[in-house]
Amino acid sequence: MTSTELERRIAELEAENEALRSGAVVEPPDDPAPVAYRAKRSWAWTLLATVLITLGALLAPVAVIATWVKADLTDTDRFVASFAPLADDPAVQAYVADQTVAVINENIDVAQLTSDVFDGVIALGVPPRAATALETLKGPAASGLQSLIESQVEAFVASDAFADVWATALRVSHTQLVATMQNDPDAAISVGANGEVGVQLGPIVEAAKKALLDRGIEFANRIPTVDRTIVVAQSDAIPAAQVGYGVAVGAGIWLPWVAIGLLVLGVLVARRRAVALIAAAVALALSMAVLAVLLAVGQAVFATAAGSSGVPVNVSDVLFQTVVDGMRGTAVAVLTLAIVVAVVGWFAGPFETPRRLRGVARSAAAEVRGFAEERRVTTGRVGEWIYRQRVLVRSAIAVIASLVVLFVRPLSPSLVLWTLFVALLAIAVVELVQRPPAAVEPDAVVEPDTAIV
Repeated sequence: MTSTELERRIAELEAENEALRSGAVVEPPDDPAPVAYRAKRSWAWTLLATVLITLGALLAPVAVIATWVKADLTDTDRFVASFAPLADDPAVQAYVADQTVAVINENIDVAQLTSDVFDGVIALGVPPRAATALETLKGPAASGLQSLIESQVEAFVASDAFADVWATALRVSHTQLVATMQNDPDAAISVGANGEVGVQLGPIVEAAKKALLDRGIEFANRIPTVDRTIVVAQSDAIPAAQVGYGVAVGAGIWLPWVAIGLLVLGVLVARRRAVALIAAAVALALSMAVLAVLLAVGQAVFATAAGSSGVPVNVSDVLFQTVVDGMRGTAVAVLTLAIVVAVVGWFAGPFETPRRLRGVARSAAAEVRGFAEERRVTTGRVGEWIYRQRVLVRSAIAVIASLVVLFVRPLSPSLVLWTLFVALLAIAVVELVQRPPAAVEPDAVVEPDTAIV
């Protein structure tokens, strides 16, 4: 025992003697000083705790990805909610419009169509000057018709009608996406042997055709049914992603609990649990930071792979952001949670600085209670019961806060911080309303009409 601990113990004994002489009821200190002792368990327990915490931290990023895959890619409503806003993104609209116009031009020769119309008029027999004028108008007429097609397609893609078509297509094709990840040969979204991912343009071309016809552009009837797939990504990792998808969906339910269980077990078997708790929280925070970095690197890799297949960089960025937004949000939330656990674990641990801070907080609460007692404002027997059951009450607050973080979805930094705030507020209230027996003087009588309880 150090000199500081010895001095503290002497002061506590003197306070107890003084309290006994005055007739007050003495309770053991709420936060007794730690007594140095030799741990009976060997270093093997520390090694086991380190292994368990390391495994839990390594599995945590995989669990985040698996949870996102299970929640977003297998739930049609969440899938549509995630990807429907892409219809309003200018980069996606421009890309879809360009591809749609390209498909129309491949199936209709606008210049030839315009030339045939003018040749038909000339063949009816017109004066030479008129024929020359008509020949001169072929080019401008073709350009005007091409501009009309482009403007109509762009207007449609920017309209609410396109957003409705997009959302409906997403809902219908969600099963096709799942089939793609399962390598179903009948999937509308195809994955080639070289990792090319394509999306059918047929429904969009049909919608654009209808829009042109509604505006009186009859030649749109010549646009045939299109069976065209545009490549939105190309990566040799796509086949591996299909395997990963199957594993992730299967592990989406139990893998997060395995990671949490390993971390908790690592803390429980450790010789110094307070230190192990902080270490587990730090390891979890580091794993989430690594996941965030990997997602940032993955964006660059995806942009490169998509660019090689002709997809504009701004479009690939939007697609990637949409895909990983849920994972990134969960990673940041878990990172926030890990930092909170580390701070709370340090503050509640048997370390000198947090012990002093807790002592200051308890002294402040005692002063508030004493101020209220002097004015005959007391929590009475309820406060005494809360004091006797203070460990149980604090544990209940901690359990409830943990259940909120574990089961309320979506998990977000704001949810973590608000849960922490409410839990700390509840603990502060418990500290204020509890009534240690030492605060009850032997001759004190509380008036029933002035007591809170």
